[in-house]
Amino acid sequence: MFCIQCEQTSRKASGAGCAAARGSCGKEAPTSDLQDLLVYQIEGIGQLLVRLRALGRQDAAADRFVLYGLFTTLTNVNFDDADLEALIAEAARVRDRLCAACGVTRESLTGPAAFVPATDSAVLRLQAGVASLRPDDAGPDVAGMRMLLLYGLKGVAAYAYHAAVLGVTREEIAEGVARTLALLAEKPTDIGQMLEESLALGHLNFTVLAALDAANTDAYGAPTPATVRTTPVAGKAILVSGHDLRDLQAILEATRGTGINVYTHGEMLPAHGYPKLRAYPQLVGNYGGAWQDQQREFLDFPGAIVMTSNCLIRPQAQYQDRLFTLGPVGWSGVRHLSGEDFSEVIAAAQAQPGFTADAPEHRITVGFGHETVLGVADQVIAAVKTGAIRHFFLVGGCDGAASGRNYFTDFAEATPADTVVLTLGCGKYRFNKHDFGTVGGLPRLLDLGQCNDSYSAIVVASALADAFGCGVNDLPLTLVISWFEQKAVAVLLTLLALGVRNIRLGPTLPAFLTPALLGVLVEKFGIRPTGDAAADLAEALAPQTV
Repeated sequence: MFCIQCEQTSRKASGAGCAAARGSCGKEAPTSDLQDLLVYQIEGIGQLLVRLRALGRQDAAADRFVLYGLFTTLTNVNFDDADLEALIAEAARVRDRLCAACGVTRESLTGPAAFVPATDSAVLRLQAGVASLRPDDAGPDVAGMRMLLLYGLKGVAAYAYHAAVLGVTREEIAEGVARTLALLAEKPTDIGQMLEESLALGHLNFTVLAALDAANTDAYGAPTPATVRTTPVAGKAILVSGHDLRDLQAILEATRGTGINVYTHGEMLPAHGYPKLRAYPQLVGNYGGAWQDQQREFLDFPGAIVMTSNCLIRPQAQYQDRLFTLGPVGWSGVRHLSGEDFSEVIAAAQAQPGFTADAPEHRITVGFGHETVLGVADQVIAAVKTGAIRHFFLVGGCDGAASGRNYFTDFAEATPADTVVLTLGCGKYRFNKHDFGTVGGLPRLLDLGQCNDSYSAIVVASALADAFGCGVNDLPLTLVISWFEQKAVAVLLTLLALGVRNIRLGPTLPAFLTPALLGVLVEKFGIRPTGDAAADLAEALAPQTV
């Protein structure tokens, strides 16, 4: 195997990535190879979708398969070899259908579109070399730029899939994804061209994030501030982890009248900000969420567990009898749910002891979406002009189990009382129970939502810049971003495409970018690694010199 797509990849310094029998995430080499083959086939599908659109036609089912297929290959999403083999077979059928629609034969094609996967599992694994992402004769710099494009595209696909399950699709998204796939299929070597395409992909991701924001708010209402209980109440229980709000809603519908309480976990915490979701009386609170605690939290939870979207850990045998997956998620030996039949989950929850007593109540506040924040924009602007608010910090992004992420806790908790901390993503679990107090009549910690809600942060920053008649880079705003997987890469590309500079990124910079490529990003965009939290904070607050 060769995998270098996440922040916790091994052998970072050498850029060699995870190349042993098992990756840092626990992914086995055969699984990694199957994922590479699936991505390779999807590049071929992209070639044909571009050709089909040139003929003035579309294939919505193929567009959706592309999003789902790419999503399954994100870090810690699908480790089920049987499921991946089924997707590889399906990709071949999609390719054949597109060939017929385009009036071409597979034999006339070249590259990924011409690939024929073996039907025998052992032989299929032997084919993995054709799809390897290892640097080829073009060199490591070219390989790194290809990976930046591919990993950003995986993130775009995941966000677009979240929107698509709520019925929101846009032709420009499908067209942009197909075009990027077709470029990757050609194994490009022009670094300048790939950098331009990466920024184009960042602009496309902004469109995707806007579509997802519209999908979520149309379905569940615009987020508004709400307090969320973080301690359990007595009763049978189901824990829903992940990102997909529609999956949570389906569980809530299925548990009506059952007496089972539903808890959110991980990136699902911001669901409580949506009025139509928190209207379900059995949605009683949030349970845990920080990555370094998840195995213990799942072991301790006395009910059923449902994982949606890309969750962050592989399941342990001790809770597999009460563990279920939805959407693109898959692990060998874990029951995968399809459709709207949740009777197995309900039965599993009822078979578990549940919580025997109420724990002491503790609450946190969520729901500061862009509509809420912009609704008090006059108050914010006035507080800045009077000096009540000196600076804004966006401290957000992914969580992870490896060392170094304490930086973000240290940074956030050290911010002065006359500053505002904006946060989104699961990294906030490191510090969101800290009492930040208030400033200018507002909470100092404003939880903007999931990583899926990065659109809110961009809208808020843009609106503040407009109000002050300056650019985003001229605002008293510092971005301190933790990254882990490919959705974070997509968001980073969006920020760069929108011209945002001087982002601090950590806990380490992407290993798939060579020193030369990092030099380009530093020169063009001022990207800097996180360092010492106190020193970085002091630098951010230092008077600016012209």
